[in-house]
Amino acid sequence: MKKKFSTAWTGSRQPRKQRKYRYNAPLHLRHRFLNAHLSSELRKKYGKRSIAIRKDDEVLIMRGKFAKKKAKVMEVDLKKSRVSLENINRTKKDGTKVNVYFNTSNLKIESLNLDDKKRIKSMGKDIADEKEKKSEEVKKEEEKPKEKENNNVPNKI
Repeated sequence: MKKKFSTAWTGSRQPRKQRKYRYNAPLHLRHRFLNAHLSSELRKKYGKRSIAIRKDDEVLIMRGKFAKKKAKVMEVDLKKSRVSLENINRTKKDGTKVNVYFNTSNLKIESLNLDDKKRIKSMGKDIADEKEKKSEEVKKEEEKPKEKENNNVPNKI
């Protein structure tokens, strides 16, 4: 085979070429592969079916031994294309607990971590506008009590 990774690759029906593309992809492109479906409420709200998983997202496990459990994303491993969740552990024979890793296709996102401005921007303008309105409301609420305190102080002449 000629090159490890080709940016010009558009697609192929051959599984070996699809596998080669995924295995040799650089980390900044591998993040796109770690998408998970959104819950029905989030899908209606944002108008998207799936989005890349990030740390601190809350997910619902859909398949396997831990199905129907909700957990927070603890770690996203781009090199191995897997995700570990908080409080989802397996006990080994010697008694030590080990994290269980999941494929993102077996997870559904229940709530998003919207701390990142780029992620908000990628979701659409509606979210960015909502976030700005909330921050403006919080600022107004913080200013109101300060004004009341100043008015209650008696003036000494």
